[in-house]
Amino acid sequence: QVQLVESGGGLVQPGGSLRLSCVASGSMFSIYAMGWYRQAPGKQRELVAIITRGRITNYADSVQGRFTISSDNGKNTVYLQMNSLKPEDTAVYYCNVVASRFGLPAQREYWGQGTQVTVSS
Repeated sequence: QVQLVESGGGLVQPGGSLRLSCVASGSMFSIYAMGWYRQAPGKQRELVAIITRGRITNYADSVQGRFTISSDNGKNTVYLQMNSLKPEDTAVYYCNVVASRFGLPAQREYWGQGTQVTVSS
């Protein structure tokens, strides 16, 4: 089982910044993509950003230009740098990883427990 641990959430003022981290650990596995999702009160969970093993990235329109996703493949870690935060960014942010065991073709999704981000004056 791949375990994901998120960190970096907290309370910030509008216009502030936070950097989220997610570390994947477990038995030998190959990561195909890592990403961040968020779920705000009363809203569906939505994709925020993803990054592939080849460092191809994609962002939700709502965060384009403000958030940056990056990864350190050697550390099995993905980051989300969040700048110019807005109250509507308030949500629980979840790390998501698509991975497979070395030598096996099947891919599986893994989820972290989430970290709270609150943007408020």
